[in-house]
Amino acid sequence: MAHHHEHPAPTSGGRLLITLMLNLIITAAEIIGGLISGSLSLISDALHNFSDGIAVVISYIAIRLNQRAKSPQYTFGLKRAQIIAAIINAGVLVVISFYLFIESYQRFVSPEPIEAKLMIIVAVIGLLANTLGTLLLRAGAKDNMNIRSAYLHLLSDAVSSVGVILGGIAIYFWNVYWVDPLLTALISLYILRESYHILKEATNIVLMASPENISIEEISEKLNSIDGINNIHHVHLWQMDEHDIHFEAHVDIVDRKVSETTSLLKEIEELLHEAFEINHITIQFECDACDVKDLLHK
Repeated sequence: MAHHHEHPAPTSGGRLLITLMLNLIITAAEIIGGLISGSLSLISDALHNFSDGIAVVISYIAIRLNQRAKSPQYTFGLKRAQIIAAIINAGVLVVISFYLFIESYQRFVSPEPIEAKLMIIVAVIGLLANTLGTLLLRAGAKDNMNIRSAYLHLLSDAVSSVGVILGGIAIYFWNVYWVDPLLTALISLYILRESYHILKEATNIVLMASPENISIEEISEKLNSIDGINNIHHVHLWQMDEHDIHFEAHVDIVDRKVSETTSLLKEIEELLHEAFEINHITIQFECDACDVKDLLHK
């Protein structure tokens, strides 16, 4: 038996569209400003902003796919479209980070003069737009990995803009041009760190790993304490997406009629849902049917 709970997309298409337009405008402004001023950190911020726009498009497509009805071919629907989108978005951020590391190293070796005033003005515009974008996506980012990956793009860009502004001030007053590549490297480290966490979580879901916060041994201990259960074995625990946790197992019980297992099944479902937030449960009741009764079927 299974329970299914829908989790509607928390962010509207309208908000995503506004965010996309903001990013395209920022990207154009920062590329032009970066080329004129000679600021690598401003150009790196522009490239990151452009990736933000791509991330928003991917997120929106994934949301639409996730809303499609189940079919005989896709019996779970397209729930993992948003997980795949999160992997793509975080993966793009990782690539951009390594590219910026290389560019910042080259600027350390061969520093170039920078027009700090223009760098600051353009970065302030970028900061305002990115802050608005993060506010638009903030609510949806809490419960949706797909939206969170797009939100991370925008948040890290807002942080980048602050760094560029501070760097521009330092260059304007003290001519310390090495601040520009240093900021680029620090921004890249931050992006890389945040992207890694999303990639790890999303990849684990795709690989059907058990949720890190749930112990199969603890589940076994709790279920085996229920009166009438002799043993649970052949256990499988995985996530379909961030919210839908699936559990299936063979449950060896004291011999009884099938009609008498209804109350036992309900007790198992309530325990797993309340203790572990597992909402899709499939149980195969049996009476000494399996020769091998290992917790995990090998």
